[in-house]
Amino acid sequence: MKSHHGQLGGGSRARTNRSRSRGFSLIELLIVVAIILVIAAIAIPNFLRSRMAANEAAAVAACRKITTALVVYSTSYNNSFASQLSDLGPPSGGGAVGPTAAELLDEVLTAGQKHGYRFTYEPEDANGDGVFEAFIIYADPISPGVTGNRHFFTDTSGVIRANPTGSASATDTPI
Repeated sequence: MKSHHGQLGGGSRARTNRSRSRGFSLIELLIVVAIILVIAAIAIPNFLRSRMAANEAAAVAACRKITTALVVYSTSYNNSFASQLSDLGPPSGGGAVGPTAAELLDEVLTAGQKHGYRFTYEPEDANGDGVFEAFIIYADPISPGVTGNRHFFTDTSGVIRANPTGSASATDTPI
């Protein structure tokens, strides 16, 4: 009989232990949440830095595209650069390609904002004859420190320059 009581008691203890191990304790859940927060604290800044670097690389590529489009425009239309950035875009409504819609760049870039950067185009008419002999392009982050850190500058020479603290100019270091 003793063995019979021992079995009942042992079975009852086993059931009690099993019911206690069915879930996670609050401490175990808090430890898991803390580990996830530590991993996120490490990963998120790295992700943001890599995103800014990608935006900066895309802004440099866009400066090159604009410069190339302006050279093509100049050779196609009376050796004059475009009077505004939108002249390099596609014709609206499926119209004909021409000096005010050269279809050399996409409509997003010709609108002046892409990849977290704002692009400013300034044509230069040195002698006032209506022919733009030179140009300047500025690429500035829309939200400095968020969409990018560096500011970019290029001109008719095609050399792209960068400034990490403010608007770039012809005197800044080439990249």
